[in-house]
Amino acid sequence: MSNVICSCLLGDNAKVRLRLSQLLHSEMETIYGPTEYETVEEICEVELQGCRREFFTNNTGSVLNVGQYVIVETDGGYDFGVVYSTGRIARKKFQLKGLEKNGPPAVLVLRVADETDGANIDDLKKKQAEIRDICMNKIRKHDLDLKLVDVELRLDQQKLSVYYTSSHRVDFRMLVRDLAGEFKARIQMVQITTREEARRANAFGPCGCLLCCSSWLQKIQTNPFSEKSQNSDSASAESHAFNITGICNRPKCCLGYSKHDKGCHSHASSQPPFPAVGSRVSTPEGPAVVESVDPQKKMVLLRYQKNDQVRRLTADKFNSLFVRK
Repeated sequence: MSNVICSCLLGDNAKVRLRLSQLLHSEMETIYGPTEYETVEEICEVELQGCRREFFTNNTGSVLNVGQYVIVETDGGYDFGVVYSTGRIARKKFQLKGLEKNGPPAVLVLRVADETDGANIDDLKKKQAEIRDICMNKIRKHDLDLKLVDVELRLDQQKLSVYYTSSHRVDFRMLVRDLAGEFKARIQMVQITTREEARRANAFGPCGCLLCCSSWLQKIQTNPFSEKSQNSDSASAESHAFNITGICNRPKCCLGYSKHDKGCHSHASSQPPFPAVGSRVSTPEGPAVVESVDPQKKMVLLRYQKNDQVRRLTADKFNSLFVRK
């Protein structure tokens, strides 16, 4: 994957995500029913830099709208973000992530961004491009075996986060000292995976749609195949790597949603049963052995013991001929 220049919050892809969220909120009464009275919602979901979405407590005293720029409290300082969800939708997401038992979020939305904040945000975005170039030069200077993915300078300019990937442990102490002296800010080096790198790329996948991990997934799947052992076709030797691999060179996260619940047998009933490899069947031409099975093409390969000939049958035809009803 090439070096990431993230277009989060200000790019066209971010506008698409916000538009989808706005459409979801417009259908809120259809989903949850009408509200009896309007109140200032306590919990809201805010999208930060790097496609990160976190929950905050609304401390502004006013109703927040999706797509609105806000200043939020973070790690001893403040940063900016875009309101991604509010109201009952934000509360539902908060509950689904299991955070409700801990009470409202401790971090606050301090205020709605004004014109001065907007100018500072624009300046920050321009400055981050320069910071990225400086970091690249520093990495080359110290001859470090790592790949710079992204940089994030907080709005108060008191903290600089450097995101990188590496296949092994890297001693970047001299780099941190160099960067701290250059930017007069606290430096945080964050090693991320290729999945996280793809999420921060905020790009399009092979399907032509925005990446699931950067558009709507709340949590990146570590291994979408971990619970798909019941689907034998996913492990078939005939499967094509380009159909299951995303731009992160890992199995696509969306594959984790192609599995069916254990209580649902529609998928199993629609698939014809396959015989076990090595099983014997009696045919008019003589006994035969099931040599191989192709679940994707739904084919069964028979080898006759008499003349060692091979015959290929569809699974439906095999079942109609040799499986007892």
